[in-house]
Amino acid sequence: MPEDSPAPLTDNRERTPLSEAAAEDLVHGICFKTGPPRLVGAELEWLVLDAERPWLPLPPERLSAAHEAARALSLHSRLTVEPGGQLELSSAPAASLTGCVDGLQADLTAVRGALLGQGLVLRGLGLDPRRPLRRLLDSPRYGAMETYFDRTGPAGRAMMRSSASVQVCVDAGQEEPGPLGHGRRWRMAHLLGAVLVAVFANSPAHEGPYRGWRCARQGIWDDIDARRALAPPLEAEPRAAWTRHALDTEVMCVRSDGDGPWAVPRGLTFRDWLRTGAAVVGRAPTAADLDYHLTTLFPPVRPRGHLELRMIDAQPGEDGWMVPAAVVHALFDDPEAAETAYRAVKALADAHGARPAPRNPLWRSAARAGLADPDLRGAALACFAAAAEALPRLGASPPVLDAVGDFAERYVRRGRCPADDTAEHELGRQSVGKGQHA
Repeated sequence: MPEDSPAPLTDNRERTPLSEAAAEDLVHGICFKTGPPRLVGAELEWLVLDAERPWLPLPPERLSAAHEAARALSLHSRLTVEPGGQLELSSAPAASLTGCVDGLQADLTAVRGALLGQGLVLRGLGLDPRRPLRRLLDSPRYGAMETYFDRTGPAGRAMMRSSASVQVCVDAGQEEPGPLGHGRRWRMAHLLGAVLVAVFANSPAHEGPYRGWRCARQGIWDDIDARRALAPPLEAEPRAAWTRHALDTEVMCVRSDGDGPWAVPRGLTFRDWLRTGAAVVGRAPTAADLDYHLTTLFPPVRPRGHLELRMIDAQPGEDGWMVPAAVVHALFDDPEAAETAYRAVKALADAHGARPAPRNPLWRSAARAGLADPDLRGAALACFAAAAEALPRLGASPPVLDAVGDFAERYVRRGRCPADDTAEHELGRQSVGKGQHA
């Protein structure tokens, strides 16, 4: 989230009022940048833990020192900090999977070394079980976000302060129809999303409203807002559907100059703001306000010129994150694998209804049961088989091929996911047990 923070309100783009027609044209023009798929990227979020007592929350001063040590490094990736202190590394767009993986791996090695010197480690887990959860970052942006989310319950704070993911980014695709066309890729991203939730579920909950879920992080995203985390209808043309969805979603907050608090209006969609101008919040919206509004939308697949797949939990181990990056790349950018995956997930979705993700039975089954759901397991097997065949054609390195093969053997073929591992449950158990006696 921090990388989406806006610039100060200074230039004409940030001062000139925006019309409704101009806003529609802007969203329509920037959401899908079409062309032959060439680039891949990944954004990795990590929990920062004490190396010897990982079940204990870290004091803010210690977290801040860790962030400063990481920022002092010379990295190829962009390093940012999430509101709860999670570290995020975002790769530059890479022309190959190998380029993406090698760049991130080198930066991760450097960051891990800097943190280990302070007795800290990075942990790939979709939801932080430590309590209490604190917001480390104090800014008008995050204060406004909490005010907005608090109106609908605790899920928003949990998302900001405790969640971590692997986000994989692929090109939108070609303008014309076909396996690599943007319309097919947009639809497949949403249909495949439930399978990715199930395969990579790594946020088991031991208590609370998501008790027993393999992917409690997905439950939180489902609960943060009636519309903000919802996908638009897939039956419509992608650009038109996303434009309507974006403009008809509530404004989270209205930025202001200076360090004062931002306004958090109730029930004001961006389209309402365009039509009412300054009448409700004191000023008319600008193109910069629209840019910012788009960063506050959190659907499972977000079009930002490219497609950003946001439904995958942070993964265990030092190289577990490679697997979703490789599998998504293979299923989207190899035409044969894309066709195989689309047939598998379309049949699965057709059998479970077409309500928007993530609020449909298939996505919720994925979050609760992981690959214990036999239909999701069948689709996952087909997708991993297609990816395994495609990755050598795409030039994947031996370490990536080994990681994907090991994951398939350990989890997919056995109908399991990382959340099912006893070892991955241990941190949650310690947070309840040892945390109470520390």
